[in-house]
Parts: sequence; structure tokens; C-alpha cells
Amino acid sequence: MKLLALIEFLRARLKTVVRLSLALLALLVLLDALLIDKKDAHTWIERIPGFWAAWGFVGCVVLIILSKWFGHLGIMTREDYYNE
Repeated sequence: MKLLALIEFLRARLKTVVRLSLALLALLVLLDALLIDKKDAHTWIERIPGFWAAWGFVGCVVLIILSKWFGHLGIMTREDYYNE
């Protein structure tokens, strides 16, 4: 059960995990702004520093929200569902 121990470890240090994640995201956006050549971008929006990081973040948030909504519609059920 190493995965369970890892999840519990990270949950106990949630503020640190969030801060490290935000710092990594800021570093990636900074590296994107400084090191990536934007002259061959196909559209104007691709020239915005960190566009693909923001696009991926929004996509993940939408996926999580939709999956939770879909789960609460009927996939998730009581634990004693089969005991009745």
C-alpha cells in the first residue's frame, strides 16, 4: 500500500504541494516566455506566453468538474446498495 501512504503524506502537506505546483507552473511559463521561439506560431494566441499551460490547466479543471458531475448523476451510489 505504498500509493496510499504517498496520498496520505501529500494530503498532510497540502499547502506545500499547492505552493510547489504553483511555483513549477510559474517557472514553466517563465521558461516559455524566455526560451521558446514564437515566430513560427500558427495563430496569434499561440504567441501568448504560457498559453498552452493555461489551456492544459483549464482542460484539466473542466475534466474534473464534468467527471464529478457525471459521477454524482448515477455512477456513485451508496455502499450498501447490494444489501437491500
